[in-house]
Amino acid sequence: MNWANTAILSTAIHAIVNITHGHLLSRRLSGLRTFMLPVGIIQLIFSLTLFFLFPLPEGVGVLPIIVAIVGALIRTIGGLNMLHFLQREDVSRVMPIVYTYPVFVAIMAIPLLGETLSYLQWLAIIIVVAGAIVVSAEKSPSASTGSLGRPFLLLFVTSLLFAVSDIFHKYALTYLSFWNVYSLSFFSLSGVFLAVALRPSTIKKLRDMKQRNSAMALLVFNETLALLAIVLAFWAMARGPISLVSTIGAARPLFVAIYSIILGFILPRFLIRRISGRVMALRLIAIAMIAGGVSIIYLT
Repeated sequence: MNWANTAILSTAIHAIVNITHGHLLSRRLSGLRTFMLPVGIIQLIFSLTLFFLFPLPEGVGVLPIIVAIVGALIRTIGGLNMLHFLQREDVSRVMPIVYTYPVFVAIMAIPLLGETLSYLQWLAIIIVVAGAIVVSAEKSPSASTGSLGRPFLLLFVTSLLFAVSDIFHKYALTYLSFWNVYSLSFFSLSGVFLAVALRPSTIKKLRDMKQRNSAMALLVFNETLALLAIVLAFWAMARGPISLVSTIGAARPLFVAIYSIILGFILPRFLIRRISGRVMALRLIAIAMIAGGVSIIYLT
C-alpha cells in the first residue's frame, strides 16, 4: 500500500479505538486512573517487546531519540486532556475539535521540514477541518449554546500539542524506523501513565470492579488495535508529507461518526447517549465534507 492508503486504514482503526475508549471510560471504569493503569502496563509490555525485536539503528545520534521521546510526552499531555473530556462529552464531539490539528501541522511543516503544498492540498486541509467542526456543532448537554465554551479552548490547546508531536515524530522517523519510534514513544507514555495511576486506591478499584475480566479483555484487544493503528500511522508519516498524513488522520471523526450512527441503532447503550435526527443530519454533512477533502488529497 502507498502512504495514503495506509494512513486511511490507520485512521479507520483508530476510530474504533476511540469509540471503545469512550465506552470504557463512560460505562465500565470508575475513573481516569483505572483506565490509565492497565493501559500503561499493556503499552509497557508492547514497547519493551518491540524495542528488543527491533533495536535502534547503529550509529544513530542522540537527538532523534530525544525528539521521539519528547514528541511522545507532548502527545501524552494532549491525550490525557482529551481523555478527561471523553469522560464527560460524547466522543463524536470531543474528537472533531481535537482533530483540527492538521492546520497547525501544515503551517509548521513548511518552514521546519521544507514541505510544500499546492492550492488544492490546502483546500483539502480546510475542507477536512471544516467538516470536523461541523460534527462538533451539536448542542452540548452541559451548555446552553452550540459551542463547548471553555472546554473548547482546552481542546484547542490539545490540537496544537498533537500538531507539535507530529512534527517531532516526522523528524525522528528520518533517522529511526517506525518500530523504533513506537517503542520509544509508548515506553514514555507508559511511564507517565504508571507514574500518575499506580496507586493503592486505583488497584483496589480495579480489583473490586464489576465485570472486570470482560472489561480488561476488551481493553487488551483495544490496545492491540491501537498498536496496529499507530504503527501504520508512523509508516505513513515516514513515507508521505506529514501535512497530508496528518490531514487524513484528522478524518477520524468521519469514521467515528459512521460507527456512532451504526452503534446508535444496534447497541444504543454502548455510547453515552442516543443520536438525534438533527445530529445525524449534521454528521452526514460532515462525512461528505471530510470524504471530499480526503479524496482531493488522494487524487493529488
